[in-house]
Amino acid sequence: MSQASVRQGGAGQARARQGGAGGPVRTVLAPILLGVAVVLLWQGAVTLLAIKPFILPGPLTIAGQFGANLQNVANGMFTTGRNALIGLLIGTVLGVLLAILAALMRLLDEMAAPIVAAIAVVPIVALAPVLYTMYGAGAETARQFVAALAVFVPVYFNTLKGLRQVRPVHRDLMRSYAATNWQATRTVTLPTALPFVFTGLRIASSLAVISALIAEYFGGPVGGLGKSITSSASSSNYGLAWAYVLGSILLGLLFYSAALIVEKLVTRRSGG
Repeated sequence: MSQASVRQGGAGQARARQGGAGGPVRTVLAPILLGVAVVLLWQGAVTLLAIKPFILPGPLTIAGQFGANLQNVANGMFTTGRNALIGLLIGTVLGVLLAILAALMRLLDEMAAPIVAAIAVVPIVALAPVLYTMYGAGAETARQFVAALAVFVPVYFNTLKGLRQVRPVHRDLMRSYAATNWQATRTVTLPTALPFVFTGLRIASSLAVISALIAEYFGGPVGGLGKSITSSASSSNYGLAWAYVLGSILLGLLFYSAALIVEKLVTRRSGG
């Protein structure tokens, strides 16, 4: 190999390293710059066009209300986040377990398909008041149940799709080793399905927050971001209402980031 080829190869590796180092920076910096630009345009439009607060308050007004009511916003985030987390855990566990059983038993898969499809189209607007009547207006159970239902559907469908991605040659290999269905599922099928499981979990993490928050609009205990938004808006304190909306956005981002971190950790440990 010539010296020129060696130098070219070294230069290519250096450029690759530089690109790899700059990639994460660009990935983080680009959305931040876009967000700053949107906020500046938003504030400029509100100021120049004299938009009324009940139509759209400016970012400075929202930030001021957020800072002045930080403790109340944090309390609402904790209440809504707790219900969303409980629903996320319950829905994820049930979705993964039922998907595994459906992948192992074709009859169960055919029986569960219409039921899961029906759950997917259940409106929270109609379900939440019924659950409050069942479990009591002073209990958080209804909100957690709504969040669990919203989580269950994407986790189930994505997990089931992942469980069906195993190549036939791998199934034949496990049969040649006289492996049981559970052994084949644990050693081959589940590792293959992991990316699909976490895709469903990322979707479900945001849905859990949204569902728990929407369920708060239709009754239940006082507390949570949904109740705070409605009470602030009904008293014409629109800046405060948007401050609670900002808290909801931050809570959703927190759940999504946590799901992404768990995915990275599990994938790294499994050697993916």
